[in-house]
Amino acid sequence: MADKTKIGLIGVGNISQAVHIPALRKHPDVEIVAVCDIREDELNKVADDLGVKYRFENYEDLLKLDEIEAVDICTPNYMHADPTVKALLSGKHVFVEKPIAHTVEQGQAMVDAARKSGKQLMVGYCRRWFAESCALKRFIEAGDMGEVYYAHVQAMRRRGIPGWGVFTQKDKQGGGPLIDIGCHLLDLTFWLMGHPKPVSVSGLTYAKFGHRSDVLGLLGQWDYNNFTVEDFAVGLVRFEDGSSLTVESSFAANIEKDVINTQLMGTEGGCRLDPLKIFREERKTLIDVTPVFLPTVNAYEGELYDFIAALRNGTPVPVTGEEGLIVTKVIEALYKSAAEGREISII
Repeated sequence: MADKTKIGLIGVGNISQAVHIPALRKHPDVEIVAVCDIREDELNKVADDLGVKYRFENYEDLLKLDEIEAVDICTPNYMHADPTVKALLSGKHVFVEKPIAHTVEQGQAMVDAARKSGKQLMVGYCRRWFAESCALKRFIEAGDMGEVYYAHVQAMRRRGIPGWGVFTQKDKQGGGPLIDIGCHLLDLTFWLMGHPKPVSVSGLTYAKFGHRSDVLGLLGQWDYNNFTVEDFAVGLVRFEDGSSLTVESSFAANIEKDVINTQLMGTEGGCRLDPLKIFREERKTLIDVTPVFLPTVNAYEGELYDFIAALRNGTPVPVTGEEGLIVTKVIEALYKSAAEGREISII
């Protein structure tokens, strides 16, 4: 094995500069050797700061470098699939930001390319690395919740329509809050529940704020004349084992405050993730358990470092392409259910 794992970055926008690059630069066994972006000014700024060997405006040129072992893809949703597939088929491992893609068809092509190439594909669902998430997973795996039969997922912003990027364009993003922030909580909850198989969904979407010029924009001003996504979505997911999940996700809603949370109900206990609290009955007494002194963690470092460790040790990555694809299948089915007004089966 080489002394350092050599990485190429595709996409050097906000998420890349804010979290991916700082995390990778800190890792003692990682070397960023190439960066790529279609925006020449951003590309040169990042490349100069990193002092990398190579910079490219076309990702296919980056993929020609034999010394690169893995690529980290931080492009918008609609630009996940092509570089991922071509990177995998060129013999490189891939870490791709969430969601896996903005359509199931594209996500499936990515998973198929990973299987064909024998290379690893990981999706960036960082909330699994939060200290509260890890602690709760230990309680669940120890049986303290018993049979988990229901989950309630909320990814709700009061006034949080993004005023930058392509977050309000359905053709590029795939949807609104459900695919942008709801996907994080769906992946986390599926993981906490032990990945039950979803079989059908029912969903509704609403666009009550995004088209209006008189709505406060706490995350900047968006183009309300070209707002093509939902600003609120709600859905029910049924699983093969009889358990179920409800999800609510908003960019804008008349609620008291933002809520990013999941709640689980089990036969031996229940829980709320943020702040983490567990609800149980012991010796005919109802008790609430509040964990304390949880460690402070950097979830982005955690996911990227575990990706690197999997590559260097030859072990499976912790968030597989298949798991990422399940989230996108559920989200796409919820959008289809909302559009057609009926329950949608998931194959």
